Amino acid sequence: MKPTIIIIDDDTSLRRVLEYNLQEAGYAVGTAASGEEGLRLFDEVSPALVITDMKMPGMDGMQVLKAIKDRSPETLVIMITAFGTVDIAVEAMKAGAYDYITKPFNRDELRLTVAKALQFNGLALENKRLKGELAARTDFRTMVGSSAAMDRVFQIVRKVADTEASVLITGESGTGKELVARSLHAGSGRAGGPFVAINCAAIPRDLLESELFGHVKGAFTGAIKDKSGKFLLADGGTLFLDEVGELPLELQPKLLRALQERMIEPVGGTGEQRLDVRVVAATNLDMEKSITHGSFREDLYYRLAVIPIHLPSLRQRREDIPLLLRHFCAKHGAASVTFDRQSLTILTGYAWPGNVRELENLVERLLILRNSDTITSADLPDKIGTNGTATAPLSTSGGIFTLPDDGYSLEQLEREVVVLALERSQWNQTAAARFLRIPRHTLIYRMEKYEITAPQK
Repeated sequence: MKPTIIIIDDDTSLRRVLEYNLQEAGYAVGTAASGEEGLRLFDEVSPALVITDMKMPGMDGMQVLKAIKDRSPETLVIMITAFGTVDIAVEAMKAGAYDYITKPFNRDELRLTVAKALQFNGLALENKRLKGELAARTDFRTMVGSSAAMDRVFQIVRKVADTEASVLITGESGTGKELVARSLHAGSGRAGGPFVAINCAAIPRDLLESELFGHVKGAFTGAIKDKSGKFLLADGGTLFLDEVGELPLELQPKLLRALQERMIEPVGGTGEQRLDVRVVAATNLDMEKSITHGSFREDLYYRLAVIPIHLPSLRQRREDIPLLLRHFCAKHGAASVTFDRQSLTILTGYAWPGNVRELENLVERLLILRNSDTITSADLPDKIGTNGTATAPLSTSGGIFTLPDDGYSLEQLEREVVVLALERSQWNQTAAARFLRIPRHTLIYRMEKYEITAPQK
């Protein structure tokens, strides 16, 4: 498809010459004799490029430029100016014009300027498209949550994904630290490169150095050939150091040097290798305590934690549990499965020491053992049911709650109050809102937030 160009000039003869030369070069050309007419034409055809004279009666070139940039900041504008008024053209470029040509100009100069402008525009559009694809890759489809705590995590990940900064992800086991690391990789310019993960706590201490940095043949007993370490395998991509807090103290200086110098030396090697690797690390330890106890170097901690991201535990984001339940049901091919109100009450009140990983394991077990597409409290294991560590529904007497000594979730308390008010009002929302002394739209918002629906008759 031919690029469309609009020419705006009150000089009829010059306008015709420009039109002829650009059509001969293979462009689709529209013309206008005034700024006002040019803008009307612009709105009709959405051109790739506008060429406008600087001096015209009525709306001049600067006014045309401003109007076009207000409508479409991406559209390129070339200004035509008479010799001796170049300073004005330079001002136009500061205001957003791509380039200018001075009268008189020849055909080759015109065509070269237009070709460069359209090439620039093509690169800009391609850059915009690639950025869009990059944003789409960082869509957190594997990270589920609508709570304020998770929204803060998403915001940080979006801001830092396409940077080279080292990131340290902290949080309890099972909170999804590797998912965050993979999202950082997917949203970066390294997405086309490798994502290499290593669990620093799962590899014997005497083998960890070789796993990280590689070794040369003969470096130690059993080293029968050269081996590439995780750093080298991650060259051009991202290295994820899981449980980095467990890294032996004697290896920490070598990791610090690798981060500072972007160079590694294989075990038994005599020379260093330069690498292009971004490091993302994670730990479930309290790193400040580790530093105080002398088990982790403070300088290494600050090198790793240029950007710290803390993941909340599941009990700190209980409002995400219904959403996670639906997600895991769909993930395991059972999107039609639902949880009744009592089972949801129990699940949102449970402490979840294993966090999201424990929740997914439970859902998988329930889906395998279920007798119907509705999960009830009877389907839940004892440790999560009323005989376990879950927070059972609050008892009431005359509308007064009896709070347990070990505390209770405020979100769960609010949810139960809303349900009780609806039950008391036979699920009449207007009556329930009046009983709670809140506007009806506030009640509806709470019902949507906690996924409260009237029982099927």
